[in-house]
Amino acid sequence: MASAQSLDSLRLTRPELAVFVSGVASMGLEILAGRMIAPQFGSSIYTWGSIIGVFLAALSYGYHRGGQEAATRATNDRMARLFLLTAAYVAGLIFVGDLLLRATAGFPLPSRFASLPAITLLFGPPTYLLGYISPYAAELSAKDGLGEASGHVYALGTIGSIIGAFATTFVLIPSLGIDQIALLFGLLSVATAFVLFRPRFDVDRAAAIGFVALLLVAAAGTGVAGITVEGRVVYETQTPYQELQVIDRGETRTLYLDGQRHSAMDLDDPNRHVFDYTRYFHLPLLMTDDVDRVLFVGGGGFTGPKRFVHDYRNVTVDVAEIDPEVVRVAEEYFSVEESPRLRIHTTGGRQFLRETNHTYDLIVLDAYRKDKVPFELTTVEFFELASDRLSDDGVLFANLISAPTGPASQFYRAEYKTMHGVFPQVYSFPTHGGTVVQNIEVVATKNGSRLTEAELLARNDRRDVGIDLAREIRNYREPPETDDVPVLRDDRAPVDSLLDPMVGQRYVVQEANETERAATASVVVPVVGDGTS
Repeated sequence: MASAQSLDSLRLTRPELAVFVSGVASMGLEILAGRMIAPQFGSSIYTWGSIIGVFLAALSYGYHRGGQEAATRATNDRMARLFLLTAAYVAGLIFVGDLLLRATAGFPLPSRFASLPAITLLFGPPTYLLGYISPYAAELSAKDGLGEASGHVYALGTIGSIIGAFATTFVLIPSLGIDQIALLFGLLSVATAFVLFRPRFDVDRAAAIGFVALLLVAAAGTGVAGITVEGRVVYETQTPYQELQVIDRGETRTLYLDGQRHSAMDLDDPNRHVFDYTRYFHLPLLMTDDVDRVLFVGGGGFTGPKRFVHDYRNVTVDVAEIDPEVVRVAEEYFSVEESPRLRIHTTGGRQFLRETNHTYDLIVLDAYRKDKVPFELTTVEFFELASDRLSDDGVLFANLISAPTGPASQFYRAEYKTMHGVFPQVYSFPTHGGTVVQNIEVVATKNGSRLTEAELLARNDRRDVGIDLAREIRNYREPPETDDVPVLRDDRAPVDSLLDPMVGQRYVVQEANETERAATASVVVPVVGDGTS
Protein backbone atom coordinates (compact mmCIF):
# COMPACT_ATOMS: atom_id res chain seq x y z
CA MET A 1 0.00 0.00 0.00
CA ALA A 2 2.81 2.40 0.92
CA SER A 3 4.53 1.66 -2.39
CA ALA A 4 1.35 2.41 -4.34
CA GLN A 5 0.97 5.73 -2.50
CA SER A 6 4.58 6.60 -3.36
CA LEU A 7 3.93 5.93 -7.05
CA ASP A 8 0.78 8.05 -6.90
CA SER A 9 2.78 10.89 -5.38
CA LEU A 10 5.23 10.77 -8.29
CA ARG A 11 2.49 10.83 -10.94
CA LEU A 12 2.04 14.31 -12.46
CA THR A 13 -1.38 15.86 -12.79
CA ARG A 14 -2.20 17.41 -16.15
CA PRO A 15 -1.42 21.00 -14.98
CA GLU A 16 1.87 19.77 -13.51
CA LEU A 17 2.74 18.01 -16.77
CA ALA A 18 1.92 21.21 -18.66
CA VAL A 19 4.27 23.36 -16.61
CA PHE A 20 7.03 20.73 -16.80
CA VAL A 21 6.78 20.56 -20.60
CA SER A 22 6.68 24.36 -20.86
CA GLY A 23 10.00 24.45 -19.02
CA VAL A 24 11.52 21.84 -21.32
CA ALA A 25 10.28 23.61 -24.45
CA SER A 26 11.21 27.18 -23.44
CA MET A 27 14.77 26.32 -22.45
CA GLY A 28 15.20 23.99 -25.41
CA LEU A 29 14.11 26.75 -27.78
CA GLU A 30 16.51 29.16 -26.09
CA ILE A 31 19.47 26.86 -26.70
CA LEU A 32 18.23 26.24 -30.25
CA ALA A 33 17.97 30.00 -30.84
CA GLY A 34 21.73 30.31 -30.44
CA ARG A 35 22.31 27.80 -33.24
CA MET A 36 19.74 29.39 -35.56
CA ILE A 37 20.98 32.94 -35.03
CA ALA A 38 24.74 32.25 -35.19
CA PRO A 39 25.15 31.75 -38.98
CA GLN A 40 23.61 35.16 -39.67
CA PHE A 41 24.66 37.23 -36.66
CA GLY A 42 27.49 35.28 -35.04
CA SER A 43 27.62 33.85 -31.54
CA SER A 44 29.26 36.70 -29.65
CA ILE A 45 28.39 37.72 -26.11
CA TYR A 46 26.05 40.34 -27.61
CA THR A 47 24.08 37.67 -29.46
CA TRP A 48 23.77 35.44 -26.41
CA GLY A 49 22.94 38.40 -24.17
CA SER A 50 20.15 39.35 -26.60
CA ILE A 51 18.80 35.78 -26.67
CA ILE A 52 18.69 35.53 -22.88
CA GLY A 53 17.14 39.00 -22.54
CA VAL A 54 14.40 38.36 -25.12
CA PHE A 55 13.47 34.99 -23.60
CA LEU A 56 13.32 36.42 -20.08
CA ALA A 57 11.25 39.40 -21.26
CA ALA A 58 8.81 37.20 -23.21
CA LEU A 59 8.42 34.74 -20.33
CA SER A 60 7.93 37.58 -17.84
CA TYR A 61 5.23 39.17 -19.95
CA GLY A 62 3.56 35.79 -20.39
CA TYR A 63 3.69 35.22 -16.61
CA HIS A 64 2.16 38.66 -16.05
CA ARG A 65 -0.68 38.25 -18.54
CA GLY A 66 -1.32 34.66 -17.50
CA GLY A 67 -1.45 35.68 -13.85
CA GLN A 68 -4.02 38.39 -14.61
CA GLU A 69 -6.29 35.88 -16.37
CA ALA A 70 -5.65 32.75 -14.33
CA ALA A 71 -8.46 33.18 -11.81
CA THR A 72 -11.15 33.37 -14.49
CA ARG A 73 -9.73 31.63 -17.55
CA ALA A 74 -7.32 28.91 -16.39
CA THR A 75 -8.47 25.52 -17.68
CA ASN A 76 -6.76 22.49 -19.13
CA ASP A 77 -8.42 23.27 -22.47
CA ARG A 78 -6.92 26.76 -22.58
CA MET A 79 -3.47 25.41 -21.78
CA ALA A 80 -3.89 22.86 -24.58
CA ARG A 81 -4.69 25.66 -27.02
CA LEU A 82 -1.62 27.59 -25.89
CA PHE A 83 0.53 24.55 -26.65
CA LEU A 84 -1.08 24.19 -30.08
CA LEU A 85 -0.45 27.87 -30.86
CA THR A 86 3.17 27.41 -29.76
CA ALA A 87 3.52 24.36 -32.01
CA ALA A 88 1.98 26.24 -34.95
CA TYR A 89 4.47 29.08 -34.48
CA VAL A 90 7.32 26.58 -34.35
CA ALA A 91 6.08 25.23 -37.71
CA GLY A 92 6.41 28.77 -39.03
CA LEU A 93 9.98 28.94 -37.69
CA ILE A 94 10.85 25.77 -39.58
CA PHE A 95 9.21 26.99 -42.77
CA VAL A 96 10.34 30.65 -43.03
CA GLY A 97 12.92 31.02 -40.24
CA ASP A 98 15.85 31.51 -42.66
CA LEU A 99 13.93 34.09 -44.67
CA LEU A 100 13.05 36.05 -41.54
CA LEU A 101 16.69 35.94 -40.40
CA ARG A 102 17.90 37.36 -43.69
CA ALA A 103 15.14 39.99 -43.76
CA THR A 104 15.92 41.30 -40.28
CA ALA A 105 19.69 41.36 -40.91
CA GLY A 106 19.32 44.62 -42.83
CA PHE A 107 17.70 46.62 -40.02
CA PRO A 108 19.66 49.87 -39.37
CA LEU A 109 20.85 49.08 -35.85
CA PRO A 110 24.24 49.29 -34.16
CA SER A 111 26.07 46.02 -34.82
CA ARG A 112 25.92 44.77 -31.25
CA PHE A 113 22.10 45.04 -31.30
CA ALA A 114 21.71 43.67 -34.83
CA SER A 115 20.35 40.27 -33.75
CA LEU A 116 17.59 41.69 -31.49
CA PRO A 117 14.84 42.04 -34.15
CA ALA A 118 15.39 38.50 -35.42
CA ILE A 119 15.42 36.97 -31.94
CA THR A 120 12.32 38.92 -30.91
CA LEU A 121 10.35 38.05 -34.04
CA LEU A 122 11.35 34.39 -34.18
CA PHE A 123 11.30 33.43 -30.51
CA GLY A 124 9.38 36.11 -28.61
CA PRO A 125 5.82 34.93 -29.48
CA PRO A 126 6.19 31.20 -28.65
CA THR A 127 8.07 32.00 -25.43
CA TYR A 128 5.36 34.49 -24.47
CA LEU A 129 2.69 31.83 -25.01
CA LEU A 130 4.60 29.34 -22.87
CA GLY A 131 4.79 31.96 -20.12
CA TYR A 132 1.01 31.64 -19.59
CA ILE A 133 1.35 28.02 -18.53
CA SER A 134 2.92 28.49 -15.07
CA PRO A 135 0.28 30.84 -13.59
CA TYR A 136 -2.49 28.78 -15.16
CA ALA A 137 -1.02 25.61 -13.67
CA ALA A 138 -0.66 27.28 -10.26
CA GLU A 139 -4.33 28.23 -10.36
CA LEU A 140 -5.32 24.65 -11.23
CA SER A 141 -2.92 23.03 -8.77
CA ALA A 142 -4.29 20.65 -6.18
CA LYS A 143 -1.85 21.99 -3.59
CA ASP A 144 -3.20 23.79 -0.54
CA GLY A 145 -2.43 27.46 -0.33
CA LEU A 146 -1.12 29.92 -2.89
CA GLY A 147 2.48 29.73 -1.66
CA GLU A 148 2.67 25.94 -1.83
CA ALA A 149 0.99 25.84 -5.25
CA SER A 150 3.28 28.52 -6.70
CA GLY A 151 6.43 26.96 -5.28
CA HIS A 152 5.46 23.52 -6.57
CA VAL A 153 4.66 24.81 -10.05
CA TYR A 154 7.82 26.87 -10.44
CA ALA A 155 9.95 24.00 -9.14
CA LEU A 156 8.48 21.72 -11.81
CA GLY A 157 9.02 24.38 -14.47
CA THR A 158 12.63 24.83 -13.41
CA ILE A 159 13.25 21.07 -13.45
CA GLY A 160 11.78 21.01 -16.95
CA SER A 161 14.10 23.86 -17.98
CA ILE A 162 17.12 22.00 -16.64
CA ILE A 163 16.16 18.87 -18.58
CA GLY A 164 15.46 20.95 -21.70
CA ALA A 165 18.84 22.67 -21.46
CA PHE A 166 20.86 19.49 -20.94
CA ALA A 167 18.89 17.37 -23.42
CA THR A 168 19.14 19.99 -26.17
CA THR A 169 22.82 20.70 -25.54
CA PHE A 170 24.16 17.19 -25.02
CA VAL A 171 21.73 14.99 -26.97
CA LEU A 172 19.65 16.81 -29.57
CA ILE A 173 22.12 19.26 -31.11
CA PRO A 174 24.88 16.66 -31.60
CA SER A 175 22.35 14.22 -33.09
CA LEU A 176 19.81 16.21 -35.12
CA GLY A 177 19.52 19.22 -37.42
CA ILE A 178 17.89 22.49 -36.40
CA ASP A 179 14.64 21.77 -38.25
CA GLN A 180 14.43 18.30 -36.71
CA ILE A 181 14.94 19.67 -33.21
CA ALA A 182 12.31 22.35 -33.76
CA LEU A 183 9.96 19.67 -35.11
CA LEU A 184 10.56 17.61 -31.97
CA PHE A 185 9.63 20.52 -29.68
CA GLY A 186 6.57 21.24 -31.82
CA LEU A 187 5.39 17.62 -31.62
CA LEU A 188 6.06 17.61 -27.86
CA SER A 189 3.73 20.60 -27.55
CA VAL A 190 1.08 18.84 -29.66
CA ALA A 191 1.34 15.68 -27.54
CA THR A 192 0.94 17.77 -24.37
CA ALA A 193 -2.16 19.41 -25.85
CA PHE A 194 -3.57 15.94 -26.53
CA VAL A 195 -3.11 14.94 -22.88
CA LEU A 196 -4.62 18.20 -21.64
CA PHE A 197 -7.70 17.82 -23.87
CA ARG A 198 -8.51 14.42 -22.39
CA PRO A 199 -11.04 13.17 -21.35
CA ARG A 200 -13.14 15.76 -23.25
CA PHE A 201 -11.73 14.72 -26.61
CA ASP A 202 -14.15 15.49 -29.46
CA VAL A 203 -13.99 16.02 -33.21
CA ASP A 204 -13.02 19.71 -32.98
CA ARG A 205 -10.14 19.03 -30.62
CA ALA A 206 -8.95 16.08 -32.70
CA ALA A 207 -9.08 18.24 -35.85
CA ALA A 208 -7.04 21.01 -34.17
CA ILE A 209 -4.37 18.56 -33.05
CA GLY A 210 -4.27 16.84 -36.43
CA PHE A 211 -4.01 20.16 -38.30
CA VAL A 212 -1.10 21.47 -36.22
CA ALA A 213 0.74 18.13 -36.35
CA LEU A 214 0.31 18.07 -40.14
CA LEU A 215 1.54 21.68 -40.33
CA LEU A 216 4.68 20.75 -38.43
CA VAL A 217 5.46 17.72 -40.55
CA ALA A 218 4.76 19.65 -43.78
CA ALA A 219 7.03 22.52 -42.70
CA ALA A 220 9.85 20.13 -41.84
CA GLY A 221 9.54 18.39 -45.22
CA THR A 222 9.34 21.43 -47.50
CA GLY A 223 13.03 22.35 -47.68
CA VAL A 224 14.82 21.77 -50.96
CA ALA A 225 17.11 19.11 -49.57
CA GLY A 226 20.72 19.23 -50.60
CA ILE A 227 20.69 22.57 -52.45
CA THR A 228 21.90 26.00 -51.30
CA VAL A 229 22.95 29.15 -53.10
CA GLU A 230 26.54 28.07 -52.40
CA GLY A 231 26.23 24.70 -54.12
CA ARG A 232 25.23 21.11 -53.44
CA VAL A 233 25.09 20.10 -49.78
CA VAL A 234 27.09 16.90 -49.40
CA TYR A 235 26.72 16.69 -45.63
CA GLU A 236 25.39 18.84 -42.81
CA THR A 237 24.96 18.48 -39.08
CA GLN A 238 24.87 20.31 -35.77
CA THR A 239 27.91 19.60 -33.64
CA PRO A 240 28.24 20.50 -29.95
CA TYR A 241 30.20 23.57 -31.09
CA GLN A 242 28.73 24.79 -34.38
CA GLU A 243 26.65 24.21 -37.48
CA LEU A 244 28.69 22.26 -40.03
CA GLN A 245 28.12 21.90 -43.76
CA VAL A 246 30.15 20.32 -46.55
CA ILE A 247 29.20 21.90 -49.87
CA ASP A 248 30.40 21.06 -53.38
CA ARG A 249 30.41 23.67 -56.11
CA GLY A 250 32.04 22.57 -59.32
CA GLU A 251 35.33 20.90 -58.45
CA THR A 252 35.68 22.70 -55.11
CA ARG A 253 34.53 21.23 -51.82
CA THR A 254 34.08 23.76 -49.00
CA LEU A 255 33.65 23.34 -45.27
CA TYR A 256 31.23 25.86 -43.76
CA LEU A 257 31.15 26.41 -39.99
CA ASP A 258 28.23 28.47 -38.72
CA GLY A 259 27.60 29.64 -42.27
CA GLN A 260 31.15 30.88 -42.93
CA ARG A 261 33.64 29.38 -45.37
CA HIS A 262 36.38 27.79 -43.32
CA SER A 263 38.36 25.43 -45.57
CA ALA A 264 38.24 24.28 -49.18
CA MET A 265 39.65 21.43 -51.23
CA ASP A 266 40.12 20.94 -54.96
CA LEU A 267 38.49 17.56 -55.63
CA ASP A 268 40.92 16.93 -58.52
CA ASP A 269 44.00 17.99 -56.53
CA PRO A 270 43.33 17.58 -52.79
CA ASN A 271 46.68 19.10 -51.76
CA ARG A 272 46.29 22.33 -53.76
CA HIS A 273 45.84 25.62 -51.88
CA VAL A 274 42.31 26.77 -52.75
CA PHE A 275 42.14 29.76 -50.41
CA ASP A 276 44.97 32.21 -50.86
CA TYR A 277 45.63 32.70 -47.15
CA THR A 278 46.70 29.07 -46.67
CA ARG A 279 49.79 29.73 -48.84
CA TYR A 280 51.07 32.00 -46.07
CA PHE A 281 51.35 29.00 -43.73
CA HIS A 282 54.72 28.35 -45.41
CA LEU A 283 56.18 31.79 -44.58
CA PRO A 284 57.70 30.67 -41.25
CA LEU A 285 60.02 28.34 -43.17
CA LEU A 286 61.77 31.47 -44.40
CA MET A 287 62.12 32.82 -40.86
CA THR A 288 63.77 29.87 -39.15
CA ASP A 289 66.29 27.23 -40.22
CA ASP A 290 64.89 24.27 -38.34
CA VAL A 291 61.35 22.98 -38.77
CA ASP A 292 60.75 19.35 -37.94
CA ARG A 293 57.77 19.46 -35.56
CA VAL A 294 54.66 21.57 -36.22
CA LEU A 295 51.47 22.12 -34.24
CA PHE A 296 48.24 23.37 -35.81
CA VAL A 297 45.65 24.69 -33.38
CA GLY A 298 42.40 24.25 -35.29
CA GLY A 299 41.86 21.65 -37.98
CA GLY A 300 38.87 22.48 -40.16
CA GLY A 301 39.51 20.89 -43.54
CA PHE A 302 43.17 20.31 -42.58
CA THR A 303 44.56 22.18 -45.61
CA GLY A 304 47.74 23.25 -43.80
CA PRO A 305 48.47 19.96 -42.01
CA LYS A 306 47.91 17.92 -45.17
CA ARG A 307 50.18 20.17 -47.20
CA PHE A 308 52.98 20.14 -44.64
CA VAL A 309 52.92 16.34 -44.46
CA HIS A 310 52.81 16.10 -48.26
CA ASP A 311 55.56 18.65 -48.96
CA TYR A 312 58.02 18.19 -46.11
CA ARG A 313 59.12 14.62 -45.53
CA ASN A 314 61.03 15.45 -42.34
CA VAL A 315 58.11 17.22 -40.64
CA THR A 316 55.80 15.70 -38.05
CA VAL A 317 52.48 17.51 -37.58
CA ASP A 318 50.18 17.53 -34.55
CA VAL A 319 46.70 19.02 -34.84
CA ALA A 320 44.60 20.11 -31.85
CA GLU A 321 40.95 20.27 -33.02
CA ILE A 322 38.35 20.59 -30.29
CA ASP A 323 35.36 19.37 -32.32
CA PRO A 324 35.37 15.57 -32.92
CA GLU A 325 32.81 15.94 -35.70
CA VAL A 326 35.11 18.29 -37.61
CA VAL A 327 37.82 15.63 -37.41
CA ARG A 328 35.46 12.90 -38.62
CA VAL A 329 34.23 15.06 -41.50
CA ALA A 330 37.80 15.95 -42.49
CA GLU A 331 38.68 12.27 -42.65
CA GLU A 332 35.58 11.33 -44.65
CA TYR A 333 35.24 14.31 -47.00
CA PHE A 334 38.63 16.11 -47.12
CA SER A 335 41.10 13.25 -47.68
CA VAL A 336 42.67 13.47 -44.22
CA GLU A 337 44.49 10.36 -43.07
CA GLU A 338 46.03 10.12 -39.62
CA SER A 339 49.53 8.63 -39.62
CA PRO A 340 52.74 8.64 -37.56
CA ARG A 341 53.51 12.00 -39.20
CA LEU A 342 50.00 13.48 -38.81
CA ARG A 343 48.52 13.03 -35.35
CA ILE A 344 45.13 14.47 -34.46
CA HIS A 345 44.13 15.36 -30.90
CA THR A 346 40.47 16.18 -30.12
CA THR A 347 41.11 18.81 -27.49
CA GLY A 348 41.33 22.57 -27.14
CA GLY A 349 44.57 24.23 -28.23
CA ARG A 350 45.40 25.78 -24.88
CA GLN A 351 44.67 22.57 -23.01
CA PHE A 352 46.88 20.63 -25.45
CA LEU A 353 49.77 23.07 -24.98
CA ARG A 354 49.45 22.83 -21.20
CA GLU A 355 49.55 19.05 -21.25
CA THR A 356 52.05 18.28 -23.99
CA ASN A 357 55.71 17.64 -23.26
CA HIS A 358 56.76 18.31 -26.87
CA THR A 359 58.61 21.36 -28.12
CA TYR A 360 57.55 22.72 -31.51
CA ASP A 361 59.44 24.64 -34.17
CA LEU A 362 56.22 26.15 -35.54
CA ILE A 363 52.80 26.68 -33.96
CA VAL A 364 50.00 27.70 -36.35
CA LEU A 365 46.85 29.24 -34.82
CA ASP A 366 43.99 28.62 -37.26
CA ALA A 367 41.07 28.62 -34.84
CA TYR A 368 39.83 32.21 -35.25
CA ARG A 369 36.72 33.22 -37.16
CA LYS A 370 35.29 36.61 -38.06
CA ASP A 371 32.75 36.63 -35.26
CA LYS A 372 33.77 33.74 -33.03
CA VAL A 373 37.18 33.93 -31.45
CA PRO A 374 38.05 31.75 -28.45
CA PHE A 375 39.38 34.49 -26.17
CA GLU A 376 41.55 32.01 -24.27
CA LEU A 377 43.71 31.76 -27.42
CA THR A 378 44.26 35.53 -27.64
CA THR A 379 45.83 36.56 -24.33
CA VAL A 380 49.29 37.27 -22.98
CA GLU A 381 49.08 34.17 -20.81
CA PHE A 382 48.31 31.99 -23.84
CA PHE A 383 51.16 33.43 -25.89
CA GLU A 384 53.55 32.94 -22.97
CA LEU A 385 52.47 29.28 -22.87
CA ALA A 386 52.97 28.98 -26.62
CA SER A 387 56.40 30.59 -26.35
CA ASP A 388 57.38 28.07 -23.68
CA ARG A 389 56.43 25.24 -26.07
CA LEU A 390 58.44 26.67 -28.96
CA SER A 391 62.06 25.82 -29.64
CA ASP A 392 64.71 28.53 -29.21
CA ASP A 393 64.29 29.61 -32.83
CA GLY A 394 60.59 28.76 -32.96
CA VAL A 395 57.88 30.70 -34.80
CA LEU A 396 54.22 31.39 -33.97
CA PHE A 397 51.84 31.98 -36.89
CA ALA A 398 48.33 33.37 -36.30
CA ASN A 399 45.67 33.48 -39.01
CA LEU A 400 43.55 36.45 -37.88
CA ILE A 401 40.38 37.77 -39.49
CA SER A 402 40.21 41.53 -39.25
CA ALA A 403 40.86 44.69 -41.23
CA PRO A 404 44.41 46.07 -41.46
CA THR A 405 43.32 49.65 -40.78
CA GLY A 406 40.22 51.58 -39.76
CA PRO A 407 37.62 50.82 -37.06
CA ALA A 408 37.41 47.14 -38.03
CA SER A 409 41.14 46.70 -37.35
CA GLN A 410 40.84 46.80 -33.55
CA PHE A 411 41.11 43.05 -33.04
CA TYR A 412 44.16 42.72 -35.30
CA ARG A 413 45.95 45.62 -33.64
CA ALA A 414 45.15 44.39 -30.12
CA GLU A 415 46.45 40.92 -31.00
CA TYR A 416 49.58 42.42 -32.53
CA LYS A 417 50.19 44.44 -29.36
CA THR A 418 49.55 41.41 -27.15
CA MET A 419 51.87 39.15 -29.14
CA HIS A 420 54.58 41.81 -29.26
CA GLY A 421 54.54 41.87 -25.46
CA VAL A 422 55.73 38.23 -25.50
CA PHE A 423 57.76 37.86 -28.73
CA PRO A 424 60.66 40.12 -29.75
CA GLN A 425 59.55 40.41 -33.37
CA VAL A 426 56.07 40.37 -34.90
CA TYR A 427 55.32 40.62 -38.64
CA SER A 428 52.05 41.29 -40.47
CA PHE A 429 50.94 40.13 -43.92
CA PRO A 430 47.43 41.20 -45.01
CA THR A 431 46.16 38.90 -47.74
CA HIS A 432 43.99 41.40 -49.63
CA GLY A 433 44.41 45.00 -50.62
CA GLY A 434 42.49 47.83 -49.04
CA THR A 435 40.79 48.06 -45.66
CA VAL A 436 38.22 45.28 -46.02
CA VAL A 437 37.84 42.50 -43.45
CA GLN A 438 40.24 39.78 -44.55
CA ASN A 439 42.76 37.21 -43.35
CA ILE A 440 45.79 38.92 -41.80
CA GLU A 441 48.70 36.59 -41.17
CA VAL A 442 50.66 37.61 -38.07
CA VAL A 443 54.01 35.89 -37.52
CA ALA A 444 55.89 36.15 -34.21
CA THR A 445 59.47 34.99 -33.73
CA LYS A 446 61.71 34.42 -30.72
CA ASN A 447 64.63 35.74 -32.74
CA GLY A 448 65.26 39.38 -31.82
CA SER A 449 66.70 40.36 -35.23
CA ARG A 450 64.05 41.80 -37.53
CA LEU A 451 63.93 40.59 -41.12
CA THR A 452 63.15 43.12 -43.83
CA GLU A 453 60.97 42.51 -46.85
CA ALA A 454 64.09 42.45 -49.03
CA GLU A 455 65.75 39.82 -46.82
CA LEU A 456 62.65 37.62 -46.97
CA LEU A 457 62.55 37.92 -50.76
CA ALA A 458 66.21 36.93 -50.93
CA ARG A 459 65.59 33.90 -48.72
CA ASN A 460 62.62 32.98 -50.91
CA ASP A 461 64.99 32.93 -53.93
CA ARG A 462 67.64 30.86 -52.14
CA ARG A 463 65.49 28.32 -50.31
CA ASP A 464 63.33 25.69 -51.90
CA VAL A 465 60.27 25.38 -49.66
CA GLY A 466 58.04 23.96 -52.38
CA ILE A 467 56.14 27.17 -53.04
CA ASP A 468 57.08 30.59 -54.38
CA LEU A 469 56.14 33.14 -51.71
CA ALA A 470 57.35 36.32 -53.43
CA ARG A 471 53.81 37.69 -53.89
CA GLU A 472 52.92 36.95 -50.27
CA ILE A 473 56.12 38.56 -48.96
CA ARG A 474 55.33 41.76 -50.86
CA ASN A 475 52.26 42.15 -48.62
CA TYR A 476 54.70 42.80 -45.75
CA ARG A 477 53.19 45.49 -43.52
CA GLU A 478 54.97 47.78 -41.06
CA PRO A 479 53.87 47.52 -37.39
CA PRO A 480 50.43 49.08 -36.82
CA GLU A 481 49.54 51.81 -34.34
CA THR A 482 48.49 50.16 -31.08
CA ASP A 483 48.17 53.03 -28.58
CA ASP A 484 44.35 52.92 -28.62
CA VAL A 485 43.89 49.13 -28.18
CA PRO A 486 44.38 47.01 -25.04
CA VAL A 487 46.75 44.19 -24.26
CA LEU A 488 44.54 41.10 -23.91
CA ARG A 489 44.81 39.21 -20.64
CA ASP A 490 42.98 36.29 -19.11
CA ASP A 491 41.23 38.58 -16.64
CA ARG A 492 40.29 41.14 -19.31
CA ALA A 493 40.04 40.15 -22.95
CA PRO A 494 37.22 42.22 -24.52
CA VAL A 495 37.38 40.24 -27.75
CA ASP A 496 33.68 40.71 -28.54
CA SER A 497 34.02 44.48 -28.30
CA LEU A 498 37.05 44.42 -30.57
CA LEU A 499 35.23 42.26 -33.12
CA ASP A 500 32.08 44.39 -32.96
CA PRO A 501 33.09 46.89 -35.70
CA MET A 502 33.36 43.98 -38.16
CA VAL A 503 29.70 42.96 -37.75
CA GLY A 504 27.84 43.55 -41.00
CA GLN A 505 31.03 44.00 -43.04
CA ARG A 506 31.86 41.63 -45.86
CA TYR A 507 34.64 39.16 -45.18
CA VAL A 508 36.81 38.78 -48.29
CA VAL A 509 38.47 35.40 -48.80
CA GLN A 510 40.62 35.33 -51.91
CA GLU A 511 40.97 32.12 -53.85
CA ALA A 512 44.51 31.20 -54.79
CA ASN A 513 45.83 31.50 -58.33
CA GLU A 514 48.30 28.70 -57.80
CA THR A 515 51.69 29.03 -59.50
CA GLU A 516 53.79 26.89 -57.17
CA ARG A 517 57.21 25.52 -57.90
CA ALA A 518 57.26 21.73 -57.83
CA ALA A 519 53.74 21.66 -56.48
CA THR A 520 53.59 17.89 -56.31
CA ALA A 521 57.13 17.25 -55.20
CA SER A 522 58.13 16.45 -51.66
CA VAL A 523 60.66 18.82 -50.13
CA VAL A 524 63.18 18.01 -47.44
CA VAL A 525 63.48 20.91 -45.00
CA PRO A 526 66.91 21.11 -43.37
CA VAL A 527 66.74 19.59 -39.90
CA VAL A 528 69.04 20.36 -37.02
CA GLY A 529 69.00 17.74 -34.28
CA ASP A 530 67.32 14.37 -34.23
CA GLY A 531 63.69 15.52 -34.30
CA THR A 532 62.89 14.29 -30.78
CA SER A 533 62.48 17.67 -29.12
